Amino acid sequence: MATETKPAITKKPSEPARVGETWRPFEALRKEIDRVFEDFGDDFWRPPFRSLAGFERAWPSRLAATPLADVSETDKAYEITAELPGLDEKNIEVNVAHGGLTIKGEKKEEKEEKKKDYYVCERRYGSFERNFDLPEGVDADKIEATFKNGVLKVTLPKTAEAQKPAKKVEVKAA
Repeated sequence: MATETKPAITKKPSEPARVGETWRPFEALRKEIDRVFEDFGDDFWRPPFRSLAGFERAWPSRLAATPLADVSETDKAYEITAELPGLDEKNIEVNVAHGGLTIKGEKKEEKEEKKKDYYVCERRYGSFERNFDLPEGVDADKIEATFKNGVLKVTLPKTAEAQKPAKKVEVKAA
């Protein structure tokens, strides 16, 4: 009696499933996404405390709904302006700690509509967090935040030493 051997079936990820195999597109997608995240490792998600463009931390948030912020500098202060439409000042938190400034916010919205022949209830929730490194020369005790018409403005005043103009050093021939 002869034994019949079958060749091993190998397929590349880009090839379709062969006869006898079940095609599971979502399982394959999940495995591929898991592989991508494993390649980055845990250190990828920890925010580095180095500055990006000298001011903003490289990974401000894991959330996609992070609001954009404008950062500007005057002679006396730095200013951070963020548009936060639909939020109230009670839903916004600004913290200063360990050489950094954190802006957090959360929005909760519910809409309910009842009629004779239908009922609709919608809920939307979302939160964000932005982190900024404080530049040298900021007086952390005098930082102020104001919120008006959906715009948050954080003022980071400079210390008296940081406000002094640069000293010009005369270059002499040796």
